[in-house]
Amino acid sequence: MVEPLPRWLLACCMAAALPACDDAPPRGSMPAPESEAGSAFAPEREPAPAPERAAVEAPPADLQPPEPAPPGFQPWFADEAAARGLQFVHVSGHDEAWLMPEIMGGGGALLDADDDGALDAYLVQSGWLVPRPGQEPPPNQLFLNAGDGRFRDATDASGAGDRGYGMGVACGDMDADGDVDLFVTNVGPDVLLANDGGGRFRDVTAAAGVGDPGFGASAAFADLDADGRLDLFVTNYLAWSVAGELNCHNDMGGRDYCDPANYAAPARSTLYRNLGGGRFLDVSDSSGVGSVPGTGLGVLCADLDADGRGDVFVANDGMPGRLWRNLGGLRFEERGMLAGCALDQSGKAKAGMGVAAADVDTDGDLDLLVCNLDQQSDSFFLNDGAGLFSDRTQRFGLALASRRFTRFGVGLADFDQDGALDLFQANGRVRRQWRRWADDPYAEPNLLQAGEAGGRFRTLPSLDGTAQPVARTSRGAALGDIDGDGALDVLVVNRDGPAQLLHNLVGERQRAAGTGHAVRFDVREASGGPALGATLTLGAGERRLRADVRAASSYLSSHDPRVHVGLGAVDRATDVRVRWVDGVEERFGDFAADALHVLRRGQGAR
Repeated sequence: MVEPLPRWLLACCMAAALPACDDAPPRGSMPAPESEAGSAFAPEREPAPAPERAAVEAPPADLQPPEPAPPGFQPWFADEAAARGLQFVHVSGHDEAWLMPEIMGGGGALLDADDDGALDAYLVQSGWLVPRPGQEPPPNQLFLNAGDGRFRDATDASGAGDRGYGMGVACGDMDADGDVDLFVTNVGPDVLLANDGGGRFRDVTAAAGVGDPGFGASAAFADLDADGRLDLFVTNYLAWSVAGELNCHNDMGGRDYCDPANYAAPARSTLYRNLGGGRFLDVSDSSGVGSVPGTGLGVLCADLDADGRGDVFVANDGMPGRLWRNLGGLRFEERGMLAGCALDQSGKAKAGMGVAAADVDTDGDLDLLVCNLDQQSDSFFLNDGAGLFSDRTQRFGLALASRRFTRFGVGLADFDQDGALDLFQANGRVRRQWRRWADDPYAEPNLLQAGEAGGRFRTLPSLDGTAQPVARTSRGAALGDIDGDGALDVLVVNRDGPAQLLHNLVGERQRAAGTGHAVRFDVREASGGPALGATLTLGAGERRLRADVRAASSYLSSHDPRVHVGLGAVDRATDVRVRWVDGVEERFGDFAADALHVLRRGQGAR
């Protein structure tokens, strides 16, 4: 942990994200709208909401559940968690106290834990922060896939049931044995679980030296020094403790969770260098990433400036985003401000939560999307080349729809396989407000937006793409093809509620119609583990497309690292190439669509 920043300095850089504290001036329930100056399009404006009665607890008659999909709309997703055996209920532990971590969890992962080719699911549980005599906190849960998208709870025999106050999870083959390992972030000591094969794990935290005792959030495995071993980057949210919790109220006068700015206690991120043999070394100081504290929630690792080295982007809650540019040799410099992705176009630091990166405009470089608080739009940073970004949120149609919700988990992926990336966001408030969708005062419906040619997005007739949207307090979101049908599904973790498994319906329809082909690649190192950080390019008709092998992004979550590329009406991927983390490029040729192909290092042509 580091010493907190002075209050005057923190106040200059932190924007409001949560309710006011007793010793802070009250804030109005409707913040001033964001400036849209400089946009290439006319400002989008959200109609003013109709007056409603402000009450801490609204009676059931005041509830306004999300509208069902209109007649004729064909759903993109259906929640099949219960039907497929994925029965997990998150527990925040909230009782009488309002302890900050309770509103922030939890996360999850889609991974092949037993290396049988089918995606399994790992769900991170929280529990309770204050010990309860005679009660043991519930464990994290591992569900193994039978191969057809149906799951069984294998937690007891797996060794993966950590009982810390869990937040998120990162996945990667950290010991290069071909099996995917788990790193769990907790409020308290983090945990590293080594995969011994067959979905059996053991706790190697002490031997590895990665048990940071802070308020962990998102984490990512990445080979940041290109030495063939996965390093580990961990974001920490606040220097927080139960004993130091504050007494805060919301705009309606009721007890609620505090704004992170009230604590004046940002925490620094942690970078561990992989030494081999399952051992890590904390290089946060020598690398530079520990020099600037923040309120880190989302993280991703990618080569954002096309110099051949993996960079790190951290989404901070109410503070500028951090872009850690890789200088080589595990040395980094913070370039967020200079690169144009630290603040929005009006110079504001937003409440950054989840983050995603993809080549949205198909120009060959990675663009960034950061999720934010309600009444703040998303931040879509277009990569203008060489890692220089500009805020183009409104130009791409993302300014209006996102403002209604507080977004956490996020995924940029081609769900309908038409060749344009779509956007899924898992939503849920961090403060109680007067607008209510459900008995849960923090619940909101999730949001799905369809991608169009040119990279713009449009909102669907159904908010979350299902026949009957529901409102929950959603946090983590992980993407992957759980049943091998070639279309991407979504795992959503909900605070104090059941997890959702949104099975993709639209991809199958599009493929059957011949307008939604996709090609999938399982890109692996010579050791057999997923080649995290590798970049795949391919031809799709007249277009050249890029997709990166990445598991960590979103919020507290880990995606399936297998590459999924929508091709539209094109039924073949041509001139497929992989650029490995160390810069070596291999050519693998042409591949048929609607199939999964394995690309292993050393088996292509140089």
